[in-house]
Amino acid sequence: MATFLNNLDNDIRIGLMEQLRVLWTHTSTAIEGNSLTLGDTAFILQEGLTVSGKPLKDHQEVVGHAKAIDLVYDLLRRDSEITDQALFLLHKAIQTSVVIDHYRPLGAWKREPNGTFYVTPDGKSAFREYASPGDVPGLMQEWLALLGSYSMAGGLSVDDALDAYVKLHVSFVRIHPFFDGNGRMARLLANIPVLRAGEPPILIAKEERREYLSLLSVYESATGQARLGQMLLPEPEKLEGFRQFCKKAWNTSMELVELARTQQRARDAQRQGFEDIGINQETEWEPNRELEHSDDRDDDR
Repeated sequence: MATFLNNLDNDIRIGLMEQLRVLWTHTSTAIEGNSLTLGDTAFILQEGLTVSGKPLKDHQEVVGHAKAIDLVYDLLRRDSEITDQALFLLHKAIQTSVVIDHYRPLGAWKREPNGTFYVTPDGKSAFREYASPGDVPGLMQEWLALLGSYSMAGGLSVDDALDAYVKLHVSFVRIHPFFDGNGRMARLLANIPVLRAGEPPILIAKEERREYLSLLSVYESATGQARLGQMLLPEPEKLEGFRQFCKKAWNTSMELVELARTQQRARDAQRQGFEDIGINQETEWEPNRELEHSDDRDDDR
């Protein structure tokens, strides 16, 4: 796991991981309306302090999301099987408030139907119904099996990791298994095979929110409500638009990795330069020593 960190000095490795953690947290929460900037997010996570004038809920969201990222990495380090209990733990981490409503459970599948209004391509208002609560446990077992299949596949190529992200992301959103937090959960969980493949996470910028939601909506409109006993991802050819979007979005974290590698190459070149100077100095020193020895022999004569 995390081969993108290979051959980096410890400080560069830690710095890159922190950059990704902060950016991942900022982008995923900002898409959901969090008002904190990237700088605010970094300040809160690194200093443990609050930003004046910003809602407490927004602070809690970024702290919770960062904790969820840490939990994901911990699962990967321990090579743990991802179960529904692991998903419940992650859901508790990203949620910002204690929910006492029986029908809005924290760290459990939804108990009430949920859906959303959207605008169709021809400009009409419509309502999208997500999977019914009764279907969710069975559908999520199928989703977990899909996630597990990517773990059993061994080392995924970059293209395979991208495909895994797309399929896991879209199928999770179709189900919408929790009363809230489904988008953040999808963007976390779909990155598990990506990280297992040794690649940095795919991050979706808040500036791309409209296109992101539109592409998801187009697929969901074409395939209808997720139902137990039907395909988790019908009409997979219609995922190509979202796949291309995610491939482009991946450039953000890839560029951070390349910047870290560039820093490492510069440092390695500097080290090599010091070593070369050391060798030259040693080479120049030897004749001087011979000259000194020659002078000593002349004095003896």
